[in-house]
Amino acid sequence: MRRDSIFYRIFQQSPALLFDLLETPPVNAADYQFDSVAVKEPKFEIDGVFLPPEAGEPGVVYFCEVQFQRDQCLYERLFGEAFLYFYRNRDRYSDWQAVVIYPSRNVEQNSLYPYRALLNSDQVHRVYLGVFRRGWRNSPVASGHCINGANNTG
Repeated sequence: MRRDSIFYRIFQQSPALLFDLLETPPVNAADYQFDSVAVKEPKFEIDGVFLPPEAGEPGVVYFCEVQFQRDQCLYERLFGEAFLYFYRNRDRYSDWQAVVIYPSRNVEQNSLYPYRALLNSDQVHRVYLGVFRRGWRNSPVASGHCINGANNTG
């Protein structure tokens, strides 16, 4: 998707921007790296994985999905991918978090009940840009600073 590539470039340049969307970002948010990974057999593709610094104790890995079109199976896919990735890399991370970025609530999938425990937990963060206000107007994303000069490899 076109918007996914924009967010990919933004997060590639400034991984810490993801944590500006969270109420409780990790203390070392500025040290995170962004990557897009493929989890094989079956092949899953996670929009973004924010990897904690390798120095020190294992940290929290953040999975990010940017969803601008309704996907009625998003949570099945996201949690399946996240659990498989975390399972295969368990020794590298102490915990996981997921962030799903929507333009508005009406894009979210209809069936939430099977995922209520995760969606109501402190591990899953749903961000609705239409209602997001805290610091957004002055952020590099809103002013276009992140994507001006981003490499266009497409």
